[in-house]
Amino acid sequence: MPKTIVPRRSFLAGGAALAFAPLTARAAADLGAPAPAFVGRDSNGKTWELVQLRGRTVVLETTNHDCPYVGKQYRSGNMQALQREAAAKSVIWLTVAASAPGEQGYVTANEANDIVRRNNAAPTAVLLDPQGKIAHAYNATVTPHMFIINAAGVLVYKGGIDSIASTNVADVPRARQYVRLALDELLAGKPITDASTRPYGCSLKYAPS
Repeated sequence: MPKTIVPRRSFLAGGAALAFAPLTARAAADLGAPAPAFVGRDSNGKTWELVQLRGRTVVLETTNHDCPYVGKQYRSGNMQALQREAAAKSVIWLTVAASAPGEQGYVTANEANDIVRRNNAAPTAVLLDPQGKIAHAYNATVTPHMFIINAAGVLVYKGGIDSIASTNVADVPRARQYVRLALDELLAGKPITDASTRPYGCSLKYAPS
């Protein structure tokens, strides 16, 4: 089968390359299909397995603390607010640190916990994914790249955190908050209006192939 080449667009903004991921993804991460299974260890040594979270809504957030697009969401307090809103609704929020060793954004367990404290963040857990197994399973390409899995274990949202691809904190209140709206609609039993959106951010720092 011939290899499909997907066009990719990027430009420099705020001193970092902004990558737009293609809206299409591998079949393994199709909307409306069972979410790709994973097992991961968090920054406190606890093991998380998606199958054991059945019955709970789960959010996956890829992260790279040195990425200015991630920084925008944390400097504004938007990501932390989303995490706390999710927790109040019994949603499991897993931040996935998938940068490879030696790459920008790589963290040890202690460093991950320090970043959470420094940002006053509130994920349920930070999963350490230096081999990119979880991120690859979801075809994650940028940070932040967001995914929502419903209580039945089905992938119901994938894409960007919001609608304005910039590093400017002032853009956060003006943006359409895709993840917040998707969670609100899902938990209200409504169809998700924007279930697949274009993620933007820094390219995910997988290990060189």
